[in-house]
Amino acid sequence: MTLVPGSQFTHFTYNPSLVGNGLYIAILSVCLLAQVVQGVRYRTWDFTAPMLAGILLELMGYTARIFMNKDRSSREAFLLDNITLILGPAFLAASIYLCMGHLVKVYGEHLSALKSRTYLLIFVACDLLNLILQGMGGGICSTQQQPKGIQAGINIVIAGLATQVASLFIFILCCLHFANNVRRQSSKKLSDCEHVRQSRSFRAFLFGIGLATLCIFIRSVFRIVELRQGFTGPLANSEVHFMVLEGAMILIATGALTVFHPGRCFQGHWKILAIEKDEEPGYDSDGSRVSDQPRTSGAAVKECSTISAQEIKAQTQHSVAEVVLTPMASPK
Repeated sequence: MTLVPGSQFTHFTYNPSLVGNGLYIAILSVCLLAQVVQGVRYRTWDFTAPMLAGILLELMGYTARIFMNKDRSSREAFLLDNITLILGPAFLAASIYLCMGHLVKVYGEHLSALKSRTYLLIFVACDLLNLILQGMGGGICSTQQQPKGIQAGINIVIAGLATQVASLFIFILCCLHFANNVRRQSSKKLSDCEHVRQSRSFRAFLFGIGLATLCIFIRSVFRIVELRQGFTGPLANSEVHFMVLEGAMILIATGALTVFHPGRCFQGHWKILAIEKDEEPGYDSDGSRVSDQPRTSGAAVKECSTISAQEIKAQTQHSVAEVVLTPMASPK
């Protein structure tokens, strides 16, 4: 990207690839449709909403690049491309943070450095902060026509991206700490979700969310380096670097969160494991003192029981039979 002598807007020094950007739009469109279908089927509204927002922003950005294939001097398309593709991954990261809160419930909160609600509150708050910074920076870039003003907007965007990288790095450290505790813990001390944890789909989901987090982290680091070099830097004017370190990374992250959708991989327990406000540790709901042993959400424990529906039905029929036959069998 460079400032055109004698003009007051920025543009690429290359014509964005029609085939490459068209392919990305096609793949993202499939992911968008799949997210809608799975979100409705599994009722994962909290996960689906930010995913759809992120994918839609990505689609807008690559559509703008298609327009710039024919008119790379279009200021509107250039700004739409930069702003939407900078903001989109923040929404994908929010979905990942939400998933981590549910994972803590599956294994047990006593193994995590943070409570399930805390993951959501802290990291989504950081996500909101970097969204505000990036949005402000993008807005300044769109209203300024002088290099100095544009650079001021870029600096604010860099601050937002730096916040995103820092929060992702801390999130990764928390995940590694949690994974290490799970590995060292006896299965008997984990929450009652054994059949969920042992399923192949759930293990695939763990791989998918890890891959998505890593890809978004790599993309954010690339964006910081790119913007630090400025619109006239070599990275900003290399479509190969952009398509690989920006486009491909987000495409892989989106694909992983779509193929390994939590609604399917949690086997219908996503809503059951919805993050709830836990009671004060060490006390029961009536205020009486209880054991300090690690506890999980009552709803989660109840619904994650490994007892199947057939077993429950059989036990119910057996109990009814006992109630009916016992009086008949008692001596007169």
